[in-house]
Amino acid sequence: MIVKTIKSYKRIEAIDITNTISKEAENIGNGIMLIYVPHTTAAITINEAYDPSVMDDLMEKVSSLVPYSKNYRHLEGNSDAHIKSSLIGNSVQLIVENGNLILGRWQGIFFLEFDGPRDRKIFIKVLR
Repeated sequence: MIVKTIKSYKRIEAIDITNTISKEAENIGNGIMLIYVPHTTAAITINEAYDPSVMDDLMEKVSSLVPYSKNYRHLEGNSDAHIKSSLIGNSVQLIVENGNLILGRWQGIFFLEFDGPRDRKIFIKVLR
């Protein structure tokens, strides 16, 4: 298993990790990469990476659907982050062929921070 650290700088942030994951794929050959976020207030997704406004729109919409200031029961004050991460999900699977990620033309891999800034981990497991 491969463990990578991701540093976020804002409370809510989308971080493009495509290059980080691509570098790991170079050593794999062929297989499936499972990318997992072991945090209850962060998520991971695959979406358009060509136009950064797509992720801005996504983060803005998720924040409007699940506002930070809502009166939640969870006492830590980050219930919105838990809900947002559950809506998006904590893992993605990718095909690796000859050391290359199989992604669509415009696709990228994003780590989504909902309770930052923090140092976070992502786990990468290769299945052959």
